[in-house]
Amino acid sequence: MTNTDLERAQTLITSIPDYPQSGVNFRDISPLIADGPALRAVTEALIAPFDGQFDIVGGLEARGFLFAGTIAAIAGVGILPIRKAGKLPKPAAAVSYSLEYGTATIEGPDVLKEGERVLLVDDILATGGTLTAAQALVADLGAEVVGSAVVLELVDLGGRSLTGDVHTVFTG
Repeated sequence: MTNTDLERAQTLITSIPDYPQSGVNFRDISPLIADGPALRAVTEALIAPFDGQFDIVGGLEARGFLFAGTIAAIAGVGILPIRKAGKLPKPAAAVSYSLEYGTATIEGPDVLKEGERVLLVDDILATGGTLTAAQALVADLGAEVVGSAVVLELVDLGGRSLTGDVHTVFTG
């Protein structure tokens, strides 16, 4: 991976104004994940600070699943799917939170071992609600968050004030 690879990957993230509702500027990563070299460069950048420090990748639904899958495959570890409420047949834990345009609940399955080291991954850090809830969920399941990583941080929305330290590949 080179800086040129990451610079090109960043140009593939597009903005869609007023989606899913008026006033929200949705960041679309579809062009980035459709481009193999860009996907690989971003995945390697997400892993870099945590290489060898995690046992499983916690992917946040839905777009965090995409990066969790590529990270897990490269690192040779499993995936903890962190799902929206009602998607798991038998959730082991649930946490509710606020986001920039409503409220939501996430759930996790009973797949973690006590003390397992989890790298949390999502596509975007906005207000921080989802990632903060995922951090609490992992703790509720008896595991340890060793780090959180996102593809893009929307700095103006202040999510880091809730989440603590987060490794970001891009800022916007």
